[in-house]
Amino acid sequence: MAWRRTTLPGTVLLALLALLVTACGALTPGSAADPDRPRAVPSTTAVPDRKVTLRLTFADAPAMVDALIAAFHKKYPDITIEPRYTQFADYVKSIKLTMASDTAPDLAQFAVGMDDIAARGDILDLAPYRDAYGWRKKFPATALDQLTGSGRQAASGRRLYGVPAGLSMTGIYYNKELARKAGITRPPRTRAEFDRQLAAVKKAGMTPLGVGALDSGGLHLWAALVNNAMPPKHYRDWVKGAPGATIETRRTLAATRKLVEWSRKGYFDESANGTTQTDSTARFTRGESVFLINGNWAAGQLSEAMGKKAGFFLLPGERPGARAVSSGFSVSYAISSRTRHPQAAGAFLDFLGSRHAAKIVSDNGFLPPDGSAVPVPEGVLGEVARAHRRVTADDGMNHFPDFAAPDMLDPLRAGVQKLIAGRTTPEAYLDTLQDVWEDRYGGAP
Repeated sequence: MAWRRTTLPGTVLLALLALLVTACGALTPGSAADPDRPRAVPSTTAVPDRKVTLRLTFADAPAMVDALIAAFHKKYPDITIEPRYTQFADYVKSIKLTMASDTAPDLAQFAVGMDDIAARGDILDLAPYRDAYGWRKKFPATALDQLTGSGRQAASGRRLYGVPAGLSMTGIYYNKELARKAGITRPPRTRAEFDRQLAAVKKAGMTPLGVGALDSGGLHLWAALVNNAMPPKHYRDWVKGAPGATIETRRTLAATRKLVEWSRKGYFDESANGTTQTDSTARFTRGESVFLINGNWAAGQLSEAMGKKAGFFLLPGERPGARAVSSGFSVSYAISSRTRHPQAAGAFLDFLGSRHAAKIVSDNGFLPPDGSAVPVPEGVLGEVARAHRRVTADDGMNHFPDFAAPDMLDPLRAGVQKLIAGRTTPEAYLDTLQDVWEDRYGGAP
């Protein structure tokens, strides 16, 4: 029996579509089009000379946020900022509804999914402030480039939806004392040399690499390998949804196969898939692995626990002196399109580029946007800071891969766990990621 396709008259179909759009708008708080709401901040930087209260919602570094707010209020006594902290997982789940609400905060931390919020018009384009305040000189180009939206919107480079406070970066920590026992006296200069070092540690009877794959440690390791394999422009095009971009390349396949190879050779702890980043870091401080994949946020803990024994380096490329690359993002803030005080909010964002803010950011374990604004610390903290300067100078800072789509994190993380356990192939893993990408960008204009 053949199914018959019934075609509705065009006028009826248009009427039904209009009714559906109207109904959806009525069900979503703040979703109705508001022609009077601005899409961009004003170009003037004049700070209000009256009492103003701003509300800020965020998910990272409460102590740093409190210190930044206090310092800003000291400079601008008439502007009060009321912070509201939310656990990161809950923040990511709720931020779209939060910013669409008629009670949206004035300022919000930028997170996965904010590109959709920008496209919807619920946060303001900060490009006028970028020019008026001179933010291109105050903030690294790579940090601003990560905050320009997605798809063709990002490709234009004209828009800006956030400003960074503290920056993050991933890399490899190592125990210098244990490394010497395996005959290792310096960080590797090439990926092949790092291969030999991992093998030497294994031969010496120690666990080579600590990986907390239960949450994001395995993902960070895969991203580090891909960063060195894939040209930065091609990778950034994929994360930003540029037309025709793909993660399924010869180079990314080789990088993914390398992760599987390391797992099969026993370079990770057998319980890597059941270990969190927090636990893998704690084990590293106890000498249970020679190397550790983690981010700059762990540097303070390792410095305190290990002192001069802890070191840091970026996963190296194929050749000595290759471009310094890493995954990272910033603790950044956007301005709601529903704010009544865009100039006061803009003054706070501009304050984030000051030397005073840089000192606060550095004291709280993050990398300030302007690394020259604070002295380079000693020990492993200094090694992280110098590595970050290299990445910035080489324009090598890439988005975390989950920023490619709001639904990307789970297949990224679970897929790496399957790779480590031998329950999927590199080809199938990359195909799954590209499917998620296609679902988001395949039909994008």
